[in-house]
Amino acid sequence: MPHDHHDHDHPHALLPPDPALRVRALETLLSRKGLVDPAALDEIIDTYQNRIGPRNGAQVVARAWSDPAFRAALLDDATAVVADLGFFGRQGEHIVAVENTPNRHNMVVCTLCSCYPWPLLGIPPGWYKSDAYRSRAVREPRKVLAEFGVSLPAETSVRVWDSTAEVRYLVIPMRPEGTEGMDEAALADLVTRDSMIGTGLAREPGQ
Repeated sequence: MPHDHHDHDHPHALLPPDPALRVRALETLLSRKGLVDPAALDEIIDTYQNRIGPRNGAQVVARAWSDPAFRAALLDDATAVVADLGFFGRQGEHIVAVENTPNRHNMVVCTLCSCYPWPLLGIPPGWYKSDAYRSRAVREPRKVLAEFGVSLPAETSVRVWDSTAEVRYLVIPMRPEGTEGMDEAALADLVTRDSMIGTGLAREPGQ
């Protein structure tokens, strides 16, 4: 499936190998040519990183934990469900929700670039875009998870989903024990960005 990128046919040797430095180099070049406004870029980054961030996704997960009908609808057609909540737009045109269970743990990667559900999770973290994560997540997912502090029982299988320009994934982590009676706002505070990528677990109450 095609990925949301347009520069893989161009040589990358002229750009720094580190993704953050690469982005900064491109931003500097585009700014000097008058093609982008640095202030506008800062505003966009602040919006997604701080004002949106993963909080939208956390709200969706918390509601899925609390409302069985909503959870069923989300698993059936996440694109429509999250759009009804106002979470749509660039990088969120087609969303698929996958649910963690005691028998299966889901993990998301974009093997070619950094396709990611921005309207739900905000800007992808640097490690998600790194060559190491993109290659190792598919080859040795359990080792990668262990490096994130996630140790799974041997009987729990790991399913790795490859995010593309045509489909992006939201992991619904397992609801922590001891959260009965908590409202959606309190539950949302337990949902981490990494848990919705599959490289983390939801927080325990009081953690």
